[in-house]
Amino acid sequence: MERSPLAPDILFAIGPVPIGRQVVTSWAIMAFLVLLSAAAFGFRHRSATAGEPGLLQSALELLVETLASQVEAVLRCDPWPHLPLLGTLFLFLATANLAAVIPGVTPPTSHLETPAALALTVLVAVHVEGFRARGLGGHLRHYLEPTPFMLPLHLVSEISRTFALAVRLFGNMMSHELVIAIILLLAGFLVPVPFLLMAILIGLIQAYIFTVLAAVFLAAALGERARQADGEEVAK
Repeated sequence: MERSPLAPDILFAIGPVPIGRQVVTSWAIMAFLVLLSAAAFGFRHRSATAGEPGLLQSALELLVETLASQVEAVLRCDPWPHLPLLGTLFLFLATANLAAVIPGVTPPTSHLETPAALALTVLVAVHVEGFRARGLGGHLRHYLEPTPFMLPLHLVSEISRTFALAVRLFGNMMSHELVIAIILLLAGFLVPVPFLLMAILIGLIQAYIFTVLAAVFLAAALGERARQADGEEVAK
């Protein structure tokens, strides 16, 4: 009997806590990103001494500037306070999704646990930023607008959009991984090269969409007045 794609692939356990393959892969991806950032930071110091930016530094600066412009277009305010969250989300998701092209590596986003954890992270971050921007009372008050009778619908919306954010990423990555595996099984390793290129494109698109949706949720939590105040403060 074949194992369900929803079943966790347990590798070992730390006490009573089972550790799945997707968790280990996520740890490896995080370690890779930390080492890449450390290397870029080292290149930045060496290039500052030489007077010219290195290739890695230039590529990362271009990526950061592009992410900042995209976040600013959604939030309509200064993107830099929110870039650590949204930029980290994009980098992790892009790297995790692209792991699908490495033979023998299963992307952690094709298991429900990872998208669910990321969606919950977005949910918590959105409310934290909402409290900071509008205060506790202001943030809670918007759930009663335009009428207190809308409170149940607002609560259902919070739950449903978080669930949809997780399931959407999980469904796309799991189905795409299954399609690639079937093609490799039927056609061998040479014919599916265009499909591997498509896997790279789909992985980047899914990371971009997840990040943009997180920015949209964040913009709704900040509110128009908070964004305007932020913009006026930046203008000063």
